[in-house]
Amino acid sequence: MKIQILGTGCPKCRQLAANAEEAVAALGLDAEIVKVTDLNEIMGFGIMMTPGLAVDGDVRAVGKLLSVEEIKKILG
Repeated sequence: MKIQILGTGCPKCRQLAANAEEAVAALGLDAEIVKVTDLNEIMGFGIMMTPGLAVDGDVRAVGKLLSVEEIKKILG
């Protein structure tokens, strides 16, 4: 599983990455977490607001800082 954090590195983007790492650990998943910071690449996902979260290339959240529990629901 590949989890992509879509954002330029703002505080919310960094917190989303930390929450995703915690959710993956809590669920015991084998997942790669990748931070996508290039604006052109982010726009390639079709999103205009950050942070965003994509799982295996499928955008699951846009413009919202998801909690660990919300991410666990998406991944579980």
